[in-house]
Amino acid sequence: MEKIYTSLGLMSGTSMDGVDASIIKSNGEDKYEVVFEQYFNYDNEIYEKLVEIRNKINTSKDLVTYSNILKDLEKKITLFHASVCKKIIIEYPFDIDLIGFHGQTIFHNAKEKISKQLGDANLLSALLKKKVIYNFRENDILNGGQGAPLAPIFHQLIINQNQIKLPTCILNIGGIANITMIYSKNFNDLKSRDIGPGNCLLDEWIRKNSKEKFDKNGELAKAGTTDIIILNQAIDNFDSIKNKNCLSFDIKDFDLNFVRGLSLEDGLSTLTDFTANIIYQSIIDSIILDKNIELNILICGGGRKNLTLVNSIKSKLPSSIKFSLIDDYKINGDFVESQAFAYLAIRSYLKKIISFPKTTNVKKSCSGGVLIQNY
Repeated sequence: MEKIYTSLGLMSGTSMDGVDASIIKSNGEDKYEVVFEQYFNYDNEIYEKLVEIRNKINTSKDLVTYSNILKDLEKKITLFHASVCKKIIIEYPFDIDLIGFHGQTIFHNAKEKISKQLGDANLLSALLKKKVIYNFRENDILNGGQGAPLAPIFHQLIINQNQIKLPTCILNIGGIANITMIYSKNFNDLKSRDIGPGNCLLDEWIRKNSKEKFDKNGELAKAGTTDIIILNQAIDNFDSIKNKNCLSFDIKDFDLNFVRGLSLEDGLSTLTDFTANIIYQSIIDSIILDKNIELNILICGGGRKNLTLVNSIKSKLPSSIKFSLIDDYKINGDFVESQAFAYLAIRSYLKKIISFPKTTNVKKSCSGGVLIQNY
């Protein structure tokens, strides 16, 4: 009889505002069941310190310069994750086998082969008396990959289990936007890449120019007017569209300089159209288009709630592409990433493959993640 694992996935994205927690039951292969999902806000102290330190870290040398600050913040983040886990364990009758602990990404540079997440797995394991899987990206990087994206194998499972018509792409609009192309039920046929900014430029602009953290439903962008000249220049200057070999990005790969001087609303409108254009062009560059075959694109991640952004992308796509929310299939688009890391934790524990040459550019398919059992 096959073993079904109960795994808790913890994901904190580039918005840095909190932790998504999901519990799934899975064999780590071809089936899964979601039994819990909830979002937990960081307190203001952690959020503000994360924003402050991320603004200071622009190179790998900065990781050394600010190592003491990072160490202190890492402890605070780990204790926050531990408190989240304890609440879940106390309130819900789940016997957790594994915890997939992604941590808070503070720096990612594919060219330098560095991906730094804040999170002390040894401390988390000791506090919870649970097996913790962390450091999911390092083995991929050591084997020639770019360390991201890692969720594609779970995207494939979602499509297979829910019997969603192929071909289908999953477009995740988080801080960074990435796309997974699924043309068959075979994991080895997976293709994926980061395609550019998702919410990161919009969130950074609104944080710098208002007291808000994000543009709810894209309402402020909708109220603004796009500066077409600035937009076209920014699109022309965005060379990652031409750089097909770059499969992963960090938010520091993009900046706001081109919209300086615009009003809050006009800046957001211009940035939203810029982001939509980059996502649209990258989709067209990444997929196989056949006018005789309908292609499904399912959107997940926080950016799917930005209606101005989504409608802008949708308006540019050809009629042969069906653009819809992953939620339409009764899958909560807020928790796909945390579910993915719960699933990856199981696969890592079983030493199964989690990344592929066509998803991260790794030389050959490999497993990843490190098991900590500190109790």
